[in-house]
Amino acid sequence: MNRFNVLQRPVITEKSSFLKEAHNKIVFHVDKKTNKIEIEKAVEDLFKVKVRDVNTHTIKGKPKRVGRHLGRRSDVKKAIVTLEPGYKIEFFEGM
Repeated sequence: MNRFNVLQRPVITEKSSFLKEAHNKIVFHVDKKTNKIEIEKAVEDLFKVKVRDVNTHTIKGKPKRVGRHLGRRSDVKKAIVTLEPGYKIEFFEGM
């Protein structure tokens, strides 16, 4: 899989901001078919950092309803990437 297709977008929430500041962890939405090794290589290649650990989990989509039609949101796979000490990734600093 292409390294540009592995990482879909960073997750910017209060919890992910806390993880970034306190534990040097970055949270990404990733493609559902990727594994931890592909995620690690993609982060190291794109951001020029060293990765210590990768944790992943899949979040099942919630059932939703529009009028009388039932449906579901898409499943999402998240990756929590722990960086080596001394490395960091800047997304929105300085805005």
